Parts: sequence; C-alpha cells; structure tokens
Amino acid sequence: MKKAFTIIIATILAISASAQATYSPTAENLKSRQEFADSKFGIFIHWGVASVFGQGEWYLNRKQLDHSEYKKAADAYYPHRFDAKAWVAAIKDSGAKYITFVSRHHDGFSMWDSAYTDYDIVDATPYKRDIIKALARECHKQGIRLHFYYSHIDWSRSDYPIATSKVGYHKRVVTGQDKYEGGWDNYYKFMNNQLTELLTKYGKIGAIWFDGHWDHAKDEKPFDWQLNEQYALIHKLQPACLIGNNHHIAAIPGEDFQIFERDLPGENTAGYSAGQSYTYSMPLETCQTMNKSWGYTVGDTNYKSLEYLIRYLVSTAGKGANLLLNIGPQPNGELPAAALERLKGMGEWMRKYGDTIYATTAGDIPAQDWGVTTRKGDRLFVHIFDLKEKTLQLPLNCSVESAKLFDGGKAVKFTTTAEGVTLSFDEVPSGTDYIVELKTK
Repeated sequence: MKKAFTIIIATILAISASAQATYSPTAENLKSRQEFADSKFGIFIHWGVASVFGQGEWYLNRKQLDHSEYKKAADAYYPHRFDAKAWVAAIKDSGAKYITFVSRHHDGFSMWDSAYTDYDIVDATPYKRDIIKALARECHKQGIRLHFYYSHIDWSRSDYPIATSKVGYHKRVVTGQDKYEGGWDNYYKFMNNQLTELLTKYGKIGAIWFDGHWDHAKDEKPFDWQLNEQYALIHKLQPACLIGNNHHIAAIPGEDFQIFERDLPGENTAGYSAGQSYTYSMPLETCQTMNKSWGYTVGDTNYKSLEYLIRYLVSTAGKGANLLLNIGPQPNGELPAAALERLKGMGEWMRKYGDTIYATTAGDIPAQDWGVTTRKGDRLFVHIFDLKEKTLQLPLNCSVESAKLFDGGKAVKFTTTAEGVTLSFDEVPSGTDYIVELKTK
C-alpha cells in the first residue's frame, strides 16, 4: 500500500512540477487568499514532545543532545488534559479566524498518526490518539480555518542533509539520529508522503506553513530544496490551500502569502528580515510570540500585556498584514492560563472594534509615533495610541466628508488644509486605541 501511495505522489509531481515554475493561482486559490487576507488574526500553536522538557522547541539542538536519548521523552508525553473543543472555542472567542498548528517541528516528532514514521503521537507515546484528527474535527465544526506548519528540517533523521555553512547554528550538532538510507532523495519522498497525508486525511486545509529553508541559506553550494515539485503537489491535492514559507526572503514562485518572523513588514528589529522585500500582490503575515518563546518554556512567564498585543494587532493591520500570535501549550495539553486570559481580552476588544480590523487594507498614512491607519472602502480608521496634544495633522491625498469617534459616533471637528486634514479633539485622546472614523472620497 505504501509503495502504491508513493508511486501516485511521484506521478502527481511529474505532471505538475513544470507548471508550478510559472505559477498561476487558480480561482479557488485567489478566493482563499482573499479570505485569508480579510481574516487579519490567527493563532499559532507550537506543541509537541519538546514540551515535556519545558525548554522550548529548540532544546534538542541548542543543548546538542543525543536524539536517541531525547526521543525517550515521548514515552512520558501524555497530554491527558488536551481538549480540542475547548481550545478551538477559546481561540474563536478571541476573534482569531484561523489556527496554524505545528504538525512536525525540527525535532522530527509528528503530531498525527503517520504511516511513514513511528516517531509520532500515536505510535511513540502512551497517549495513542491523533491530535490533529481531533483538532481538525473541531476546527471544521466551529468554523475556524486550519493551517499546518511543517518543518523542512529534521534533526532526528540521518537522511536530512547536513548544512555546509561554517557559521551559526546551521551546522548539525545533534547526534544519535535514526538511520535512513538514500540521503536527500529519501528524505524528500518522506516529506511529500507526510504532506499528502495532511492534505488527504483531515479535510479542507487553509495553508501549509513551511519553515527551515534558512538552514541551508549560507551553504557553500546553493541547495536545491525542490520546492517547485513540492508546491505543485500541494496545489494539486488542494488547489485552494495556500503556501507560505518562513525563509526570510521575498516570496518565490508557487507561494501564496509572505511571512515575516517577529517583525512587521518592512521592519527588521528581530534580525530575520534584512533585505526582505515585499509587495501587496499577495497576503502578508507577521508571526509573533505572546511571551518570548514559541514552544512551552517553563521559565518564561514574561507575557506581553493585553494593551501591547492589541496595539500590535492593529499595527499589523495598519501594514496590511495578518497577525499570527503564538501560544505554547503545556505538556499536559492545556493552554497556559496567561494565554487564555489574553485571548479573552483580545476577543472582547475585537467584538467591539473588529470592524476596523477585519477585511481592511493598509491605511493611507504609514505608521507614526501616534499610531496607524486602516482602510475599508471609503472608510479610513485612524488608530491613535499615543498623542500628546488635542490636534492631529493627517497628510491625506483624499477628501474627508465626515469624522466621528468609532466608539459612540460623536462628531470630531476637522479642518481641511493644504497638507491634508487636521482633527481637533475636546481632550487629549487616551486609552488602548482611540479610533476616529473618516468618511472619504
């Protein structure tokens, strides 16, 4: 059965690869892109066997451990408090429209019942249940899009090629890999087999979110990830499924949205986005942590404040991008209480002000010290975070017909000037996000 399955995949790849090199998205895909862009807010879930150690998802690599010892933790991985229904309900209540779930991270552990490895949640743990199956069922039931993160890297397998870079963490430092013959060709088939499982066993999937391309970015000889063929396989299996790749460079053919790690588009405060150009020809997404960590880290209780997270979401929308906000669940399957508290607070805010975020585009005015703007048709929303005076000059090229507070609808005085429009307030704006709605033409 496995042999036949592999032959089918090889046939799909052969038929589709040449077309993918000159990628033209289908009508289904374009519709999915628009729905994704309009959603503006998603939740990232980094969870797996690494949570047992409570040291983050890079623990195996950073501590230069022996994988044959590390993988023994799977026998202690029993997330008995995992409740897919409660997870999805809490995330939906936050105002998020999709979940990006880590199906397999760099340590090679798969969170579903895969026929192509025994190092998964069903075969390697006493839990014996398919996490992704339960999560997919609830996402489809509750109307939340489900996306899958999938790592191109695998520290656990000998057939994943060692990066030839002589600098940084790109060199393999993990020992005790599981032995596989066939090198890259074998590993590539393994990945495509797993991707096929994810796209054929769990219903409609909104996106595949790749990570790890950067591992070979500094190789002495350019590394061929064979992305054309892999992207073609995904689009063949589910044409509406979007593809994004966290490679820290401009989007390449076959991709449907562009990812920015820990930064807003056009910024590089985290050091991952140097020279990463972008356009608005496809949706944009910023991924950011709720505390400092991606995977569960027992010592990291330094969660960002609710005000900070709301303003970051608004700022991301002001750039015309989505925010993918991360949570690292505990090894017992619960979402941390601090994360749930922030999800609840964001949901309360989004129910009241979501109209200024969902289905908006980047505002007319680039981000300023005082805040940002978002646009929806002829409505321009001015999001004021920190203004020191009672007036605000807006350099606009459009005409303004009216101005009012979004909260309550009270009219705001405005004066048209040669530079644009000046708003005048009765008092200095305050609060998490003081929103003025302008009707423009």
